[in-house]
Amino acid sequence: MLLVVFDPSSQWYNATITIAAGWLKQGGGVDYSAYTEPPEAVRIKLSRLVNAAQLEMEKKLGITDWYTTTLGEKSKEKYSVPSLKVSDLSLIFSQIQFRRPPEPGTLNISDNTSTVARFNDEKSWVEYVLTRPIRMGRIRGHTMIRGVMEGVHSGWVYKQLESAHDGIIDFKFDETRDPPRNKMRIRTMRNVTFDGSWHELKIGENFEVTLEK
Repeated sequence: MLLVVFDPSSQWYNATITIAAGWLKQGGGVDYSAYTEPPEAVRIKLSRLVNAAQLEMEKKLGITDWYTTTLGEKSKEKYSVPSLKVSDLSLIFSQIQFRRPPEPGTLNISDNTSTVARFNDEKSWVEYVLTRPIRMGRIRGHTMIRGVMEGVHSGWVYKQLESAHDGIIDFKFDETRDPPRNKMRIRTMRNVTFDGSWHELKIGENFEVTLEK
């Protein structure tokens, strides 16, 4: 379980596409939760790196629409949520998600779960995250990467979420140098050794995000 704390000016959103595409290329399945933009935009970006349409038909790739409900509209996607209220989401997880069989080898990646906090108070949102998505991921054997936006929640929220994850990764846009740099680091990782220094990111022609060598 990894938590990504990202600067909104960073390359995190492009990185989610790169990570998802890389996982798919290795033969794994991906469940991509699109909070920040429509699923079709995610498909277009993924299609620069993999055959997204084919992978969806093969059920290797699933894109869940969390975006449309933020507009007060009904999604036309195969996978979507009708509400971002934690009372509704908790019911969905209890009735559907927890009843599905284990899926080891699946990457569950969420681009910006801070979106849900816009529609709920902090305490109920954090309680939902700890008892529903994180628990579901462990039960079903998923690898989970959850993005939360830096600077929009209280310190209590970040501490609760950070303590519940196995590792914390930071993405930032560094304006202290000219030209500015996009960077990432592993802040902490449990039970494994890691390099905690900041690394510059390279943005490729297809917006693929890689580490500068």
